[in-house]
Amino acid sequence: MGLVGKVQAETVIMAPAHKFHEMFWRRPHHISNISPEKVQKCEIHEGDWGSPGSVLQSNYAIDGKNLVIKHIVEAVDEENKSITFKTIGGDILNEYKSLKIVVQSIPKGDATWVHWTLEYEKLNKNILPPFKELGFLVHLSEDIDDHLVQA
Repeated sequence: MGLVGKVQAETVIMAPAHKFHEMFWRRPHHISNISPEKVQKCEIHEGDWGSPGSVLQSNYAIDGKNLVIKHIVEAVDEENKSITFKTIGGDILNEYKSLKIVVQSIPKGDATWVHWTLEYEKLNKNILPPFKELGFLVHLSEDIDDHLVQA
């Protein structure tokens, strides 16, 4: 297995695609209110919410371990409802040289397909692909869906 790779997952939610997209685009700081056991906070360090070039830092937990990630909003595609984040700091860089996260919300009839892509480069061959992180994002999507459907 090489050091560079990509993992992907999809989940189906009932919330409208535009509302889910907006949560990661303009309101990521609200996610800690929706799923506080997964995300404790999200702060902006540079720029404006939802603007390419903005730098965000989030505190989150996977398997009971508290972690930090810092990323830059690399691209926002309003038409295709996708956002690309490039990781620039945090605990995850102890295992990966680079990590890019892309989330896309795709309307399909009465539902929305949420597609997550994690592109990575591992620091060494003994490190697993970011499957835990991918699972975390899928479960977080479900929490956000529950919140948006109830609202």
